[in-house]
Amino acid sequence: MLGRSPPADLPAAMTEPWIFPDWPAPARVHAAITTRLGPGISAPPFERFNLGLRSGDSADAVALNRSALQQALALPAAPRWLHQVHGTSVAELGPLPSADEPQADAAVSHIPGTVLSILTADCLPILFCADDGSEIGAAHAGWRGLAAGVLEATLAQLQASSTHLLAWLGPCIGAASYEVGEEVRTAFVDHDRVAADCFSISRPGHWQCDLAMLARQRLMAAGISRIHGGGFDTLTDSRFYSFRRDGARSGRFASLVWLQDG
Repeated sequence: MLGRSPPADLPAAMTEPWIFPDWPAPARVHAAITTRLGPGISAPPFERFNLGLRSGDSADAVALNRSALQQALALPAAPRWLHQVHGTSVAELGPLPSADEPQADAAVSHIPGTVLSILTADCLPILFCADDGSEIGAAHAGWRGLAAGVLEATLAQLQASSTHLLAWLGPCIGAASYEVGEEVRTAFVDHDRVAADCFSISRPGHWQCDLAMLARQRLMAAGISRIHGGGFDTLTDSRFYSFRRDGARSGRFASLVWLQDG
């Protein structure tokens, strides 16, 4: 069973199972974002293409979904999944699959055939590549990891200088949907007063938070000027899983980047 079909009145782009980043990456760099419309078998409430093992879904269903992902996108190898913990650890990976998922919230690679993967459901996935196609990176940026420096840690593990890197911001919760408490605002504003521009007060002690804008500020401060993507809202866009919309039993979608041989 593949789950329900998307509504017939949606625009064609909204019924595609994949999103392919529109960024000026070199030809050997490939990237893709999954949606809930992929060829999966997850049953409700994870219907239908859940790729996260730690959300309560059947492990067998997730394994089959991951296999279907590799086949559908003709990936050069199985994706290298991470055990994400909202931290700043960065794994340097090759293409060989492992039963163990390294505990990290970012990964880098210069080895062709390595498929880096980030799982999210409101947090911000960010993909990186060198402009000469020599290496790639991927990071999981929820507010905790972003405030703690996961992007800076990822950039430190890449060999290329910031001026030779491109970044693409994937689907995350939008500012209009993301209300946070004072502790979140403080974590960013205490680090850099410019971050105050990413928050607008919604009610006493609460703020609407622009997670993607916070990431852009961090990347620009680190010297990256070529930043693409953004403009999504996982809470309001039913193509994506959303922890805030679906609760603790939300599934996860994947953001992938890999180097092709040659």
